[in-house]
Amino acid sequence: MTQQTQQLPPDHPPVKSRGVGVLLVNLGTPDAPSPEAVKIYLAEFLSDPRVVEIPPLVWQPILRGIILNSRPKKSAHAYAQVWTERGSPLAVITQDQASALQQRLGASVQVAYAMRYGNPSIASRLAELMQAGCERILLCPLYPQYSGATTATVVDKAGDALKAMRWQPSLRILPPYHDDPLYIDALAWDLSAQLDALDFTPELLLLSFHGMPERTLILGDPYHCQCRKTARLLEDALDRPGLRLGTSFQSRFGRAKWLEPATDAVLAEEARAGTRRLAIAAPGFAADCLETLEELAIRGREQFVEAGGEHFAALSCLNAGEPGMAMLEALARRELAGWI
Repeated sequence: MTQQTQQLPPDHPPVKSRGVGVLLVNLGTPDAPSPEAVKIYLAEFLSDPRVVEIPPLVWQPILRGIILNSRPKKSAHAYAQVWTERGSPLAVITQDQASALQQRLGASVQVAYAMRYGNPSIASRLAELMQAGCERILLCPLYPQYSGATTATVVDKAGDALKAMRWQPSLRILPPYHDDPLYIDALAWDLSAQLDALDFTPELLLLSFHGMPERTLILGDPYHCQCRKTARLLEDALDRPGLRLGTSFQSRFGRAKWLEPATDAVLAEEARAGTRRLAIAAPGFAADCLETLEELAIRGREQFVEAGGEHFAALSCLNAGEPGMAMLEALARRELAGWI
């Protein structure tokens, strides 16, 4: 019996397959520093049940009736102070990280970036990678410390996108890397170089992590513990006798109790207690954004100086610099083992 080869119909589209993709994901940003764009962004962000753990029937009237009618104008003003010619700093830097990682990994991998909230979306980027033939995708939430409101919601959104796909890619997820030697060494190298370049010698290096409601710790979220561990390991790696290191949590919102100590409170207390020279860093952020460029570098400086401080420096995140990119490449290659 002769075996017949099945012929594809003449109008069958070409199909690419067997490719490998990497998708870097960060929190997100509005499309423009305008109240209208910020309102759209905040509506998506603050409607995520992972971010605001209040029943929707209670929360949505507050969000739609009060917050989205008052906060966008204030937030738009803050974004306008840090917006660049290329756009939002977070989006620009994450795009630069993806481009740099593409160069480092070479043509055997396709690298893209997405935002959990805003554009480009996770769903659109996963679809583009699949259309480009990437059957295997490494999803990289750029959060060193795990939180349900950050890492988990990226995975949730990726899962929602996969539900809509008939042909799904195989997915791997970059684990949190809060205590990974690659991360700690990159931070120590980068922060040391920035400290050495200052025109003053800080008495205190304050490590400011993004805040979370205290109830997240009580409910079992490891975020607080992982932030503290990062700070301990980084202090050992920096090995700078005479330089005090402190840990705080920024970006409080609402009336609930948040993780403490609060960054703004620490800045004022340190200045009132006699600290005159202070540097602040945000090791939990993979890229500079509103929270580092406006909240820390602008408002943080004002809070410290108004309370009596004299010299203040906000250090940059790893961004797309050599230490950070070398770390991302090494982490990605480790997770891509067997695929490339």
